[in-house]
Amino acid sequence: MSEAPDALSSALSSVGDRWSLLIVDALMDGPLRFGDLNRRVPGIATNVLTQRLRHLEAQRVVLASPYSGRPPRFTYSLTDSGLALAGTLRLLAKWSADYSGSVADTARHAACGTPLETRWWCPTCDLPVDTTGDESVWI
Repeated sequence: MSEAPDALSSALSSVGDRWSLLIVDALMDGPLRFGDLNRRVPGIATNVLTQRLRHLEAQRVVLASPYSGRPPRFTYSLTDSGLALAGTLRLLAKWSADYSGSVADTARHAACGTPLETRWWCPTCDLPVDTTGDESVWI
């Protein structure tokens, strides 16, 4: 049996809700204060933002760094784990762009502007892995 469903279930329980993913997306470009983050995630209530930030901190996806003691205020940024998740969100956005016909959110090579492609790669064999055929990715 594949381990992917267990790993996916774990990931979804950690950061799988809409607001958490939108918070990570908003922090992709760098640290933000609470008010700036609230403006970058339209429609989120402040109490929900607070709850999701605390949850993301507990999951070690977001780091809160104090910048004022009275009242306590924080700047929020992505941890290494959060940055890795941000890359995954970019893949999800690319998938959406590919199947909706949109090209606006497609990641592009800075040097030439060509849309980037994502592929599975085996570093041991130094070969690409075909995930569309019979070849098993999850063992």
